[in-house]
Amino acid sequence: MQFQRSSGILLHISSLPSYGGIGDLGPAAHEFVAFLAAAKQHVWQVLPLGPTGYGNSPYASSSAFAGNPYLISLEFLAEWGWIDSQRIAGLPPHGRRPVHGDPGLAGCSGNVDFQEVEDRKLPLLHEAAANFLDRGPHQPAFAEQWKQFQQFCQAQSAWLTDYALYAELRRQFKTGAWTQWPEPIRRREPDALAKVLAESARALAQEQVLQFAFSLQWNHLREVAARSAIRILGDIAIFVNMDSSDVWVHPELFELDSQLQPIRVAGVPPDYFSSTGQRWGNPLYRWDVLAAPDANGIRYAWWIDRIRRDRELYDIVRLDHFRGFEAYWAIPASEETAINGEWVKAPGLELFRTLESALGSLPLVAEDLGLITAEVDALRLELGLPGMKVLQFGFSDKGAHIHLPHRFTPSTVAYTGTHDNDTTQGWWGSLGKTEQKAVETLVGPVGNRPVWPLIRAVESSVAEVSIVPAQDVLELGSEARMNTPAVPAGNWSWRAPEACWTEELAARLAALAEVTDRDNDPLGEAEEEA
Repeated sequence: MQFQRSSGILLHISSLPSYGGIGDLGPAAHEFVAFLAAAKQHVWQVLPLGPTGYGNSPYASSSAFAGNPYLISLEFLAEWGWIDSQRIAGLPPHGRRPVHGDPGLAGCSGNVDFQEVEDRKLPLLHEAAANFLDRGPHQPAFAEQWKQFQQFCQAQSAWLTDYALYAELRRQFKTGAWTQWPEPIRRREPDALAKVLAESARALAQEQVLQFAFSLQWNHLREVAARSAIRILGDIAIFVNMDSSDVWVHPELFELDSQLQPIRVAGVPPDYFSSTGQRWGNPLYRWDVLAAPDANGIRYAWWIDRIRRDRELYDIVRLDHFRGFEAYWAIPASEETAINGEWVKAPGLELFRTLESALGSLPLVAEDLGLITAEVDALRLELGLPGMKVLQFGFSDKGAHIHLPHRFTPSTVAYTGTHDNDTTQGWWGSLGKTEQKAVETLVGPVGNRPVWPLIRAVESSVAEVSIVPAQDVLELGSEARMNTPAVPAGNWSWRAPEACWTEELAARLAALAEVTDRDNDPLGEAEEEA
């Protein structure tokens, strides 16, 4: 798909300065949309929206289809009458305001305490869901939402009941992944499941209500964004988490042994981020099983359902680890690191042609960073997908210059950095003199403030779409980093300071979008052609 020249900001929902200890889909999200509109930014990139588990990574979700209840706004639930406003009054306040002129405090925002969110916010969400179940069928004020809830359950039935059951069982057993559950439930024996369904019917209904609330709030946010031609660029991980309803419900689709334990797991070999590679631990797909026709004669049915769901959630979809669709790094599950893996061919073009046949033209972006072969490039080009370039990667040696603007092609989504990089300000401070000199050779003297010169370099390039992380727009240092790959703890918690989206900042971004011809709807041409 051809995108129009445009620009946007990368900011995950959890990073918003919302009320309640974590960013959510409430007022702060709508304020950010208003900021994007004023700044003439037409892309909002978010990380995966699924429920997170151990480590709080959006890329290790307990469902490839569900939304994260933590991101539901209690403020909006109170407005809907699902919960009394006094019940939510004791939650942590919005993120602290930025302290100008003090770089040590400028990025301080009351970062997410995920345990506190689980302990304090989650029970209130369940209380609100229970109230809706009690009031919805009986009170006229809730009649329309109750009807929408019933329609939602029917439309999402392929995954909703299984996910609700999985979420409830995780709560009951408190033993982590489903692989530790009692054997009859672990193996989904019908009698055992029927017993749980009967005994936990109300709890399961509450989980379904929370998914409905997430859907209502997310769809409303997207509608508001669409009025200003702001498109949501969503990120999906190629692999799913072992601790997920997807693997529990469909073990036959994954490389598991007779004890339902992984045979081989996903990761990447040693690279820029880690000398021992990254052992992600996700179970690998049985691509032969996925490719076989199901009862309705549909090949790759699970993947069709997954991408269909992602099209419901996002306007544009970024395929994380795109190279894994051509070949993936398979690591024996017994290995502690990713060193002793091997490359295994994936279905590649056959999969995507099947998806296109079932779903039509797909607005996809390929995350093609890392060890990219000629075969991976050929697959991306055959599919007509834009790839990615990251300016921070471009200054180490000549081989890295593919990440500098003079090497970009129009079919590119260009970044100053991503959620896996240090902030640009933090990165600058870690560079040696040779690399700093290379930066200044490209963009001119920067003193100790390289961020906006590098933003201008990305925005003025030929790349169709340019994306800047919110931390770079705010010129924050390493304290605002979102994730450090291969480091298991301390990630994903950064939140933007309250009141940081100022009129002055919007005007600065808008002026840059205008002069670089990026004040466009990225899907405008595609929609007109369609």
